[in-house]
Amino acid sequence: MPWKTTDHQQRLNFITAALEPRVNFRELCRQFSISAPTGYKWLARYKSSGTDGLHELSRKPQGNPLKFRGPWQNEIIVLRKKHPSWGVKKLRIHLWHHHPRAHKLPSLRTLGRWLKTADLIAPGRPRSRPGPQVEPLVLTKSTIANDVWTVDFKGWFRTTDGQRCDPLTIRDLASRYLLCSTIVAEQSDDCARKVMTALFKRSGLPLVIRVDNGVPFASKGALNLSRLSVWWLRLGIRVEFTRRGKPQDNGAHEQMHRILKAETASPSAANPRAQQRRLDRWREQYNTLRPHEALDGRVPADLYSFSNRSFRIPVPLSYPDTWQTRRVRSNGWIKFQGILRFIGRAFVRQLVGLQRAPSQTWNVHMGTLLIGILHQSDGNHSMRYARFCQLPKWSKTTTKDLSVKDVVA
Repeated sequence: MPWKTTDHQQRLNFITAALEPRVNFRELCRQFSISAPTGYKWLARYKSSGTDGLHELSRKPQGNPLKFRGPWQNEIIVLRKKHPSWGVKKLRIHLWHHHPRAHKLPSLRTLGRWLKTADLIAPGRPRSRPGPQVEPLVLTKSTIANDVWTVDFKGWFRTTDGQRCDPLTIRDLASRYLLCSTIVAEQSDDCARKVMTALFKRSGLPLVIRVDNGVPFASKGALNLSRLSVWWLRLGIRVEFTRRGKPQDNGAHEQMHRILKAETASPSAANPRAQQRRLDRWREQYNTLRPHEALDGRVPADLYSFSNRSFRIPVPLSYPDTWQTRRVRSNGWIKFQGILRFIGRAFVRQLVGLQRAPSQTWNVHMGTLLIGILHQSDGNHSMRYARFCQLPKWSKTTTKDLSVKDVVA
């Protein structure tokens, strides 16, 4: 147990009594209300340092890991400027090779802190926080051609020569007409946009596109939107996402994929070019020869016709005069009130409108679509993304007709 007081004289009295011959050391410790280990500690300090050893020692650490080491810090900054693409792991390995006799190198965390202090590390994407809740999407009822197109990637497979095939399939929901079954290089925004641009120019635009929550159709950002789905919105096409883990929401498209795999990829063709020819022949038969029970035995080509909505370059977005506007940068950030705010990479190069709201907040819109809220008090400089409300477990998705006002200009 500790001393009742930290008086230097009390410790000196204890040492004087402890040095007397034939003293009962433990009984003496009890008289001074300390434990035996504490008594032996102070006796050892007295024998090694005299009366100076009876003073309290400083609790200051012998080393400070947060203190910058000038030579190391200067060298790591110079090295980073010479190799701006190198991370802290590569920089530390480089230091180790050039200083093999160094007893200890700065840790990775210390190197990262030095680089951040020197403004040599770009700020990372901040973690999103809960934002406004938006009414859940309901699946649109399709009655005529080009009301709803369903889009998805057929699960990839390999041709006989071992090359990977990623077919992108697009189908009109009302007529069951298969508009596209094209093998793309990869499941990316660029590949899908290239195929869909050619299709839009040939067949026109639908009112709604229905997709799942996979890449490149969706993301984890505001309203699940990706750069591809934002492009659809800018073209005046409404985007519907099926529920996560619920392939039955797009069951007709999945059933078409099952037939496609059975009749064109089991087994697959010799190479991707031959596989594409096989897909083209099968699509022609699917649209013109294969009767559908859902169509009362008719074929999709009897019901499908091109859309009267032609493909045009999107008109620039406009907002009320009382709003502020910002152009989203190539990294997904905007600068607002002197602070960089992360809006999302899905909205790169889009003009967003900021509407003043109560409690020092700003509603962020793209066209008429609310995508999030900016809070001045947020320290992570991230927009609070708008999210769709979760449907109750017992509720089912219903259908409703699409009105023109629902489409983002």
